[in-house]
Amino acid sequence: MTEPAYSRGEDSPDLLTETIGATLARTASTFGDNVALIDAAAGRQWTYTEFLHDVRALAAGFVRLGVNPGDRVGLWSPNRFEWVLTQYATAEIGAVLVNLNPSYRQNEIEYALAQSGAGVVIAAERFKDSGYATMLAAARPNCPELREVILFESAEWAALLAEPTPDDAARVAEIAGSLAPDDPINIQYTSGTTGFPKGATLSHRNIGNNGYLVGELLDYTEADRICLPVPFYHCFGMVMGNLAATSHGAAMVIPAPAFDPAATLAAVSEHRCTSLYGVPTMFIAELALLDDAGVTAGFDLSSLRTGVMAGSPCPEHVMRQVVERMHMREVSICYGMTETSPVSTQTRVDDPLELRVGTVGRVGPHLEVKVIDPGSGDTLLRGETGELCTKGYSVMKGYWNEPEKTAEALDTEGWMHTGDLAVMDESGYVRITGRIKDMVIRGGENIYPREIEEFLYTHPDILDAQVIGVPDDRYGEELMAWVRLRDGVADFTKDDLHAFASGKIARHKIPRYVHVVKEFPMTVTGKVRKVQMRAEAVDLLGL
Repeated sequence: MTEPAYSRGEDSPDLLTETIGATLARTASTFGDNVALIDAAAGRQWTYTEFLHDVRALAAGFVRLGVNPGDRVGLWSPNRFEWVLTQYATAEIGAVLVNLNPSYRQNEIEYALAQSGAGVVIAAERFKDSGYATMLAAARPNCPELREVILFESAEWAALLAEPTPDDAARVAEIAGSLAPDDPINIQYTSGTTGFPKGATLSHRNIGNNGYLVGELLDYTEADRICLPVPFYHCFGMVMGNLAATSHGAAMVIPAPAFDPAATLAAVSEHRCTSLYGVPTMFIAELALLDDAGVTAGFDLSSLRTGVMAGSPCPEHVMRQVVERMHMREVSICYGMTETSPVSTQTRVDDPLELRVGTVGRVGPHLEVKVIDPGSGDTLLRGETGELCTKGYSVMKGYWNEPEKTAEALDTEGWMHTGDLAVMDESGYVRITGRIKDMVIRGGENIYPREIEEFLYTHPDILDAQVIGVPDDRYGEELMAWVRLRDGVADFTKDDLHAFASGKIARHKIPRYVHVVKEFPMTVTGKVRKVQMRAEAVDLLGL
């Protein structure tokens, strides 16, 4: 008889029962001479002993500034070493780090700072076309609790990092000793597609353990070096990357302030990275720089063995190329959401390739997942499609100052409702089939865009594809494919698509419309903004 679509993770290794600062101190005492952090663009690196020293110096600077446990400190910057120092320094004294998206504009930065009640902001002066200093100055009248803005490379930043006095050091140690693992330590604003984003509030226990256990499932040791082109402001960078590294004595490697495929491969090559992270679009861009043998002038990727592909659905053909051409034989697929710290399911390094390209793995240690009927809430059977829910240590404390929205996402039994459609197989492996909101209902038929996207990836001219539903008077909704074409391919029409798809997939699943684009509208974390695509499609098609 088919079992219920429910699975519980292993009970080992044990969960960490300490703060992030305590974990860092323990790692530094064991691996003090190991490289902890490399900023390739800045040309700087730290051993664990040096890194812990600078973290505690910055923590003392925050205490001198009047930052107390529970106070919110905003951090607005691309990936650079100061970001990492600030992440660990705020954790050291129990301040709540408010991650600010580097692409925020004026209204968004004002909302996040006001909603979180941030009293201090640490920021780069500017990045790309965003003048952070100017925008923060303009934000002050609308952010009544904001009292200090300190820019990197300023005299005020240097003062924060000044050598602490014995009294400063004693005060930091006293504060650190008073903290508890369940204390809130981080607010991350979800990349909402409608309305204002919500601030997922995460604790030392949430993110410290998630980073640690992701690293455990990747077999990390002090010998690993993790290349991190993914943004630190998101869980992918600061949890799965930084916290996985510092809980194992591994090195964090920052290839560039923002994603640059050539800089990423250069960092892997120069610093002999063993692990590389990215969303599928990042790996696609990196693969485009490699010849068929997986090498090109100046890049030696032979040190790679593992890494993580996550953030959005991972096309099978991309995963296979990463394994074969980038030497990442133990690459893992991770799935999760900000509200779950983030990883809920993960493929294992010894999983057959078929599972690592066709699923998002199985539930992680000390967690539970189930697939439910979105309407009734009943647990479905394995093999049936429904909403994926997660429970366990990783589930957020709630949305910052929004109890009603917290109650909408977290039920009374502690289950986080993800909004993702999933199927669990007989062995507990999970396959994500789409978002509940992305499901297309055409003439009464439920159609899952992910299935059609995977089919379109098999076309030799298509580099990437996204499928959406658009309004239709006859069927309610019709399918539209947005496609990115390989270099040298001039065009791709709906007739080309029909000729390729006829007889291979059901007729009602063949998109009626085709739109060729250079890029998809995306969030900074690499998630495709299908809501924006649908809005643009209505205008394009004159619907």
